[in-house]
Amino acid sequence: MEDLFPGFSTQDLTTEPGVHIRVRTGGRGAPLLLLHGHPQTHAIWHKVAPALAAHFTLVLADLRGYGDSARPAGDAGHLAHSKRTMARDMLHVMRSLGHERFSVLAHDRGARVAHRLALDHAAAVRRLVLLDIAPTLAMYEQTGEAFARAYWHWFFLIQPAPLPERLIAADPAAYVRDVMGRRSAGLAPFDPRALAEYQRTLALPGTAHGICEDYRASAGIDLEHDRTDRDRGVRLAAPLLALWGRDGVVHRCFQPLAEWRRVADDVRGEALPCGHYIAEEAPDVLLQAALPFLTAA
Repeated sequence: MEDLFPGFSTQDLTTEPGVHIRVRTGGRGAPLLLLHGHPQTHAIWHKVAPALAAHFTLVLADLRGYGDSARPAGDAGHLAHSKRTMARDMLHVMRSLGHERFSVLAHDRGARVAHRLALDHAAAVRRLVLLDIAPTLAMYEQTGEAFARAYWHWFFLIQPAPLPERLIAADPAAYVRDVMGRRSAGLAPFDPRALAEYQRTLALPGTAHGICEDYRASAGIDLEHDRTDRDRGVRLAAPLLALWGRDGVVHRCFQPLAEWRRVADDVRGEALPCGHYIAEEAPDVLLQAALPFLTAA
C-alpha cells in the first residue's frame, strides 16, 4: 500500500473499547476526511490523494468492518454498524488527530456515514462532497424493479446471518471482481494493487460479517434515524456538493440533486462522465469539480 500513497503515514486509532480505525495521513492544510465505499478500503483515493494533499491535511480512514479497521461483532439491532456509530468513529478519529472542524469527501457507504456525521455533529463538518448516492431513506422508499436488479447486493447482504457471510467467504476475491466488475466500466479503471487490497481485506476473518452488518443497519436502524430526522425537520446545514456518475444506477433510477435538496439547505451538484467508482474512473474530473468547492473560503 505504501507505493500507492508515497509519503503518507499509517496508524490505528481507538474509538471505543476494542475498536480501532486504520487511518492514513498526509499532506498539509485544512483537514479533509476521506471515506470509502463497498467492498473497498481507503485505497480508492490513491489517484486523487497527491493533488488533494497539496491543499489539505488528508485523513483516509477504513470504516469499521472494512479494510484493516476493527471488525466488531454484530448485534440484534445492528447498532454496532449503524451510520450513527460509524460516524462517531470518524469524529473520534478526527478529534484524536487534533481536527475539531473539517470537511469530508466520501463515496458510497462512506458517503452515508458522512451524511450522518454532518447531521449528528453539525458543528464539526465544514463542507461535504458525497459521491454517487442519494439519501438512503429516499433510495429505499423509491426502490423499483430496475434498482433492485442493479443493486441486488443491497437485498442479498441484509439476509439473516450467516447465509450471505458464508457465500462471500467461500470466494471473497470473486465477490470483489463480480460486484465491482459488473458496473458500467468493468474492472479496467482499477489499479491491480488497489484491487488486490480490496480482495485481501475482504478475505480477512470477520470482514464478510462486517459488510453485511453495515447493510443490515442501513435497512433497519439507519432508516429509523432518518425518519426521526425527517419528522423533526432536521436538515443538513453544511454546504453539500453531490456528484454522481451519469453512467451509473443512481443516475438512472433517482434524481440525486432533487433528493438532496429535500434534506439539505445548501446543495449543488452534477452528474460526471463516468460510472459508480468516480475516484478511480475519473479522478481528474472529480478534482476539477471538488477542489473549488472544498477550497472555498
